[in-house]
Amino acid sequence: MDQYLDKFLATLASQRGYSENTIAAYRNDISQFSKFIRSQRGMPSGPGDVSPELVEAYVENLQNGPERYAASTVARKIAAVKSFFHYLDEQEIISTDPASRLNSPKVKKAAPKTLSNLEIEKLLAVPVRVGGSKGLRDRALLELLCSTGMRVTEVVNLRLEDVDWGQDLVICRGKGERQRKIPLGSALEPLRDYLDKARPTVARPSSPPVLFLNHRGQKLTRQGVWLIVDLCYEKLIYDPVPHNLPAILARTRPDLERRLQLPEHGHGHEHALGASEGIEHLRMPRTKMRVRGRVEDEAVEAFSARHRHRRRAATRAPPRTP
Repeated sequence: MDQYLDKFLATLASQRGYSENTIAAYRNDISQFSKFIRSQRGMPSGPGDVSPELVEAYVENLQNGPERYAASTVARKIAAVKSFFHYLDEQEIISTDPASRLNSPKVKKAAPKTLSNLEIEKLLAVPVRVGGSKGLRDRALLELLCSTGMRVTEVVNLRLEDVDWGQDLVICRGKGERQRKIPLGSALEPLRDYLDKARPTVARPSSPPVLFLNHRGQKLTRQGVWLIVDLCYEKLIYDPVPHNLPAILARTRPDLERRLQLPEHGHGHEHALGASEGIEHLRMPRTKMRVRGRVEDEAVEAFSARHRHRRRAATRAPPRTP
């Protein structure tokens, strides 16, 4: 089954333009399914050997087995399996689709979390108190996340040439190499200060031409962004750090509401304004704005969980510098 999985993932990457993180999630979910099938049959099986009963047994194991996955996780894993077998059916690798009659469980939407606008403004002021090159970078980073609503992955992949200073825009390259022009808004001046005063102090001849660099002059990673946001949050609020805090920032700024009045520019995170989620949360009172409740991807969620665990278990460890 692995050979077909590789071809399926290659199709997702080439034809649908899925990101590496999405491809990795598909691989993990379908590999877990393949492992379950082997455990049930006692030997490696081809996709043509999988019956609807085996697929249903796999779903039953997800829901009521030792792990007892949440409904949202089960729904995602079922979607991956259904997509895989649909691809095999289209390619005529199998004669019948054993997952065609699978139904995803109903996923209860959690009540939206909120941060007050005052808390967001205080959070954005933390890098100013830190000062220096790191403070300038972190302030520009937080303001960019808030003002544009871009994904963390999109922000760390921004290149120097993606900033259009003539029109005060940033060119965001999202999934499938789609490009969107997004007004910089309140991030304009912090970003200018960072590029003029901070980035040159850490940039090296070998540094990549990306917008944000770490203290070693290398590209800032997604995990580095999470660490920056986590540490800023801890200095402001002593509650546990929300696992999707960068997404919270992209949902809480009132200037996102004004972005709806700019149809000539695409919003930073276009899926956030899709019909499935609606845009009611962008029209709420400024003091309480709705927060997206979805984790950007499993890798970031896992990192954030490990990071919080390490902080509790090793409070005397020297601080890390992203």
